[in-house]
Parts: sequence; C-alpha cells; structure tokens
Amino acid sequence: MKRIITALFGIAIISLVACSGNSNPEATTEQIVEQKEVIVDVTVEQFKTLLVEEGGTILDVRTPDEWAEGTIANAQKIDFYSDNFAADVEQLDKQSPVFVYCKKGGRSASAAEILKEKGFKKVYNLDGGISAWIDAGNETVK
Repeated sequence: MKRIITALFGIAIISLVACSGNSNPEATTEQIVEQKEVIVDVTVEQFKTLLVEEGGTILDVRTPDEWAEGTIANAQKIDFYSDNFAADVEQLDKQSPVFVYCKKGGRSASAAEILKEKGFKKVYNLDGGISAWIDAGNETVK
C-alpha cells in the first residue's frame, strides 16, 4: 500500500511540474527574448508587447469551427488536428518568432514542441490561449 501511495504521489508531482509551464509574468520582454529556450510561455501582455517589438507570425492552431468564433488579427490558421499540420507549418519562416495559441494552451504547447523539433528558433506560447486573450479585454476578428 505504501508503494502505491508513493507512486501516486510521484506521478502527481511530475504532472504538476510538467503542466506548470515556464511563464514568468514579471519578466520583461528583454528578459524573455534573451532566454535560451526555444519555447517560452508568455502572458497576454507579454504576447502583445513581444509581437510589436519582435514581429513574427501569429499562429492559431484551433479548428475551423473555433476560428469562426474569432481569431487574433492577422493570425495564420493551421488546424493542429489536421493530418497536414506538420507539413503546413514547414511553410512558416523558421528564423522569425512564432506566436502560437489555441483555446486554452494545451494544443498550442504541443504545437510549439513540433515547431521546436522542426527547427524554429523562437516560439512564444500564449498562456491561457485565446480565452485569456478575450478575458483580458482584447479584440478578435471574424
């Protein structure tokens, strides 16, 4: 019984660490840009500021039904669930930052890993996804 409890406790700790992300709401955009990690989770405000300062591609990895509800302006849309997702992202500029988001942050985190594997230099993952974007009072376009 002790082994089972210990194993479950270990799994719970690993899950918490794995899902905690690496966002730092207090980090300046300069500190974020200087991070050596390819993938950086960012808050809505950091996402917006970095987009203005760094430029790059906004990538919405939600489904077509979700896109119909509204997207961040100028976002390129590539459905994460599409069989062609990996091939479609190959068309993006790997040297330019990619600002990726989904509804809540799960798919975009997975998409960010694929982008990293494909050699993209910097990927900013919107922590909380478009839901956080909207909750912060930002507009979407249809």
